[in-house]
Amino acid sequence: MKLDNEKLHGGMTVALLALILLVLTIADLVTGERLFSETENRILAQKPEWSLESVLNGDYEEAYESYVTDQFVRRDTWVMLKTRMDILSQKKLINGVYLAEDGYLIQQHLPEDYPQELADKRLEQLETLVERYPQTKVMLVPTADNILTDRLPAFAVYYDQSQLLTQAEERIGEERVIDVFPILTEHKEEQIYYKTDHHWTTLGAYYGYLQWADAVGYWPRSFNPEDLVTVSDSFLGTLHSRINLPMESDAIQIFPRTTSRKVEIIYDYEKVADSFYEPSYLETKNQYGYFLDDNHGIVEITTGYSAGGKELFLIKDSYANTIIPLLAPHYEKIYVVDLRYYNGSLFDLMDQYVTHNKVSVLVLYNCIHFLEDFAYR
Repeated sequence: MKLDNEKLHGGMTVALLALILLVLTIADLVTGERLFSETENRILAQKPEWSLESVLNGDYEEAYESYVTDQFVRRDTWVMLKTRMDILSQKKLINGVYLAEDGYLIQQHLPEDYPQELADKRLEQLETLVERYPQTKVMLVPTADNILTDRLPAFAVYYDQSQLLTQAEERIGEERVIDVFPILTEHKEEQIYYKTDHHWTTLGAYYGYLQWADAVGYWPRSFNPEDLVTVSDSFLGTLHSRINLPMESDAIQIFPRTTSRKVEIIYDYEKVADSFYEPSYLETKNQYGYFLDDNHGIVEITTGYSAGGKELFLIKDSYANTIIPLLAPHYEKIYVVDLRYYNGSLFDLMDQYVTHNKVSVLVLYNCIHFLEDFAYR
């Protein structure tokens, strides 16, 4: 009798699992594929095309696994439920995000994910660029795990980004590297990073701006942190998307002075704007896109300031989007290139714009994005 009961329970379990899978499969068919996740702010994997070659080399299986994971019905709800279970089990690292003190979510960057070979490859390209354009300055901004170390959970592991800065100074010269580690560390008790997102805040960018001005010998303009105004108090960033739990939102702030002068901005040779900010993003999940209309391959900015013909060619990641309005008063034109979205030859492009000695070059990335994304042809 006991054996029969065990068989019955086993059969019921199998039937229940089969029923759940059937329901989920039908739900997937009914809901169809999603192209974009508002919660995660990214494009989701689509069903891969089958081919004999892709099956034999394993590409199809890998792509299909990503597709199933991304398109799983009610994915956001399952992420939230898993996070709640992890918190109940007192985990401090969930989906690559540390649950840090004072309500901070801090992205984990493991040392083994950023080997020396990768750093050498990026620094070699940086050195080549500097040799061709000696007027180049480089700002590699540390991410929150390297500045807010006292807020990380006990024994939290992180990649020491100061070593990358030291190597950059050795490769291209200390005078070309703008070191923002000290000034950000000095102000770490202020909110220089968002609590729910991986970017620095406008206040953090302001301190980076002060260090930049000191390094290039410019007198900084009178931006006062006390003048910051809040344009949104409902920002939940990319790190929040990874855990998908209710939590206190961030505020997005700007310096009013950056809106006092009309500018002309041309995005990707097509879209024209007259402000550094695009308010429509504040109604979406991707509120950080408010700064400089999110990300574009090539941006041309006519600042409206008289700066003696000085221009800036900026090679950047999204960390630069908050600092560009602060740099504007020092230049008449700013050319911005994001290598993740620009498909042409970088040097061919630079030869079009860096045409006289009044054009400066700035490379501005956070340290992790530099290692992951700084590549050109």
